[in-house]
Amino acid sequence: MNVALGGTFDPIHDGHRALFDRAFALGDVTVGLTSDELAPKTRHVDRFVRPYDERERDLRAELATFADRHDREFSVRRLEEPTGIATEAGFDALIVSPETVGGGERVNEIREEKGLPPLRLEIVEHVPAEDGDRISSTRIVMGEIDEHGNLTPHSDGREKTRMD
Repeated sequence: MNVALGGTFDPIHDGHRALFDRAFALGDVTVGLTSDELAPKTRHVDRFVRPYDERERDLRAELATFADRHDREFSVRRLEEPTGIATEAGFDALIVSPETVGGGERVNEIREEKGLPPLRLEIVEHVPAEDGDRISSTRIVMGEIDEHGNLTPHSDGREKTRMD
């Protein structure tokens, strides 16, 4: 099975890792990484996004661990538009999160217009942070949580202690 997913992935966190794990469990993976021009348009808040080359380097390193674990292949392609690579022939499934299901449905509409079969939409639920809210890159950049969803010491005004 050929699986597609897309995003900005800046910074990569456990929510992204859940998407990657599901994708590689299904098949070989092609990840569309938003271009520098598209990335700001896909953000729900105005925040700095690292340059494409830096994001691609980190993404490839992360994907390699999943590819090895699942014995799969992967590629990374530049996304210039939100519906991206998934509207092309050759894919069987699209990994989406709850807030991107609508985009996945739009991809399937475009595929239908092109005479292509619809993709199987695989919805991966959000990964909760320590406080119960979802892990997001924006929360990480804002200093609320780390990449694993742990609250940062200053996020609630007190030092956190952790028993491991």
